[in-house]
Amino acid sequence: MDEKPFETLNVIPLVDVMLVLLTMVLTTANFVATGRIPVSLPQATQAKAEKQKDRTIELAADGRIYFDGQATTKEELPGRLTGLPPETGFLIRADRAVALQSFIDVADILKKSNFTKIAVQTKAGGK
Repeated sequence: MDEKPFETLNVIPLVDVMLVLLTMVLTTANFVATGRIPVSLPQATQAKAEKQKDRTIELAADGRIYFDGQATTKEELPGRLTGLPPETGFLIRADRAVALQSFIDVADILKKSNFTKIAVQTKAGGK
């Protein structure tokens, strides 16, 4: 076998890779130094944002359901939710003695009605 000794090294691909890396470092250096990209934001007149009051659903220990303080049933609840915008927030207050299934039923009704802002109120407990 007649092998030629290694005479030259082609460094052009290595230089190309290094130039790409240098370009990336230089373009991101300003972002890294300031922590954000400078953007000139458009201006608009300041409008008052409507603050919607969260609706309250309470589950009593005896199984009764209250929507904004008024007694209702699981069957009536979807009808009372119609007409509310989907971004309406709900606060569920359930007694600790209420059956988990009742809570899940109410949460399922809210989910089927396409409401996503749902919170559950709890009380800070001690030992």
